[in-house]
Amino acid sequence: MFIKVNATLDVLTVMAKFDSQDHQHLRYNPLRDDWVLVCPHRMKRPWAGHVEKPEEETIPRHDRKNPLCPGNTRPNGMVNPDYDSTFLFTNDFPALLEEGPAPDESDDPLFRCAEAKGTCKVMCFHPWSDITLPIMSLTEIRVVIDKWAEINSDIGKQFSWVQIFENRGAIMGCSNPHPHCQVWASSFLPNEPTVKHRTQREYMEKHQSNMLLDYVHRELERKERVVLENADWVWLVPYWAVWPYETLLIPKTHVLRIEDLTDIQRQSLAEITKQLLTKYDNLFEVSFPYSMGWAGAPTGKYLSEDCSFWQLHAVYYPPLLRSASVKKFMVGYEMMATVQRDLTAEQAAQKLKDLPDVHYKQRAHSTDSCHPD
Repeated sequence: MFIKVNATLDVLTVMAKFDSQDHQHLRYNPLRDDWVLVCPHRMKRPWAGHVEKPEEETIPRHDRKNPLCPGNTRPNGMVNPDYDSTFLFTNDFPALLEEGPAPDESDDPLFRCAEAKGTCKVMCFHPWSDITLPIMSLTEIRVVIDKWAEINSDIGKQFSWVQIFENRGAIMGCSNPHPHCQVWASSFLPNEPTVKHRTQREYMEKHQSNMLLDYVHRELERKERVVLENADWVWLVPYWAVWPYETLLIPKTHVLRIEDLTDIQRQSLAEITKQLLTKYDNLFEVSFPYSMGWAGAPTGKYLSEDCSFWQLHAVYYPPLLRSASVKKFMVGYEMMATVQRDLTAEQAAQKLKDLPDVHYKQRAHSTDSCHPD
């Protein structure tokens, strides 16, 4: 009896036609040279978790205890200026320092050590604590973009990698409720950009074309995972996405570094940034948490090398899965074997695409002074 049942199941399995939205499969990420396991059938399993919207956190516009606010004293005794736009300063507790002794060299392959120097900065987007990028005006967002470009150009003259990144929300470890990002610059090329440097170079050598430009053009043809686009930019859920609503923001034309963006590209970047972050917030009607970061051709000594195989891009890694309070964790099989996702990239893209373009906080306040210009 058991043999008959198993035989029947085997026949049904063979006869079934593969559907990427219903059957488990692996997807390759050419940028990181690794794989993600996609298991869409798991989305059918019963869910008993809470999905209600959490209460909005009340954040004062200026808190005398917040070290990022204008005029406040930071832990190291430094007093912030009364800034009215962006504000950049050296992190009071930096992970990387410009000076320090170098470790002794070792011939032991199992105990290798190398010198690491750098600098860490904090950049405030706005003087108000109760505002976020999607609620800021286009003019204010454009100022942030121009500052990013200036930072990457200036610090990049000295260091090989300048990592501009934003951790948004307490769930992502953001300790200060104030719109800001961080900049870690290093004398070495970190792990992630090292892999991207290799994969993009190898793709160029093999295909005589730019990997990410080829990819974005293919995505624009398919339209399966594109959420937003304008004349200069595409925002999409990458085919190989790991996090539920992971996205990739990329220029349509070849750009090496953020400082290479034209005036028009910067303005359209401000526009699509406001749009995409609005959709993120509207997904669960909450200030959407994420870690985002820019990646472009390395700097420092690489400025004199041919890095034409690179393409500027930004990645967004949000942890939320089913609601504002239900987070995806990388545990068990994902830590020990291969990263895995249930919701397919196509399903995530469609959900984001279908969301309203007006921020949920501003729907009832169409004349709000923080609206775009």
